[in-house]
Amino acid sequence: MKLRKIAAVVAGVALLSSCEYQKYNKAEQIDVRAGNEWVYGVSPDSSARQLANKYEDNPEVEKRVNAIRAKLFDGSTGAGEN
Repeated sequence: MKLRKIAAVVAGVALLSSCEYQKYNKAEQIDVRAGNEWVYGVSPDSSARQLANKYEDNPEVEKRVNAIRAKLFDGSTGAGEN
């Protein structure tokens, strides 16, 4: 009985490792913004230039966000809350 379970696990691992998981789950497309400093920054380690934009706070947006939160999460408890 134990030998059958071990053989089943080994066979399962062999089958799962042999299939190339998500090999075809990608879309090949040309990046039209490749090399654009505005989108990707100067180097791969730097942040994009568009992140430097600062916007003024809009109090109406905060009211709307709180209304959406109240509608979605009213009366429910999240993970860790008791």
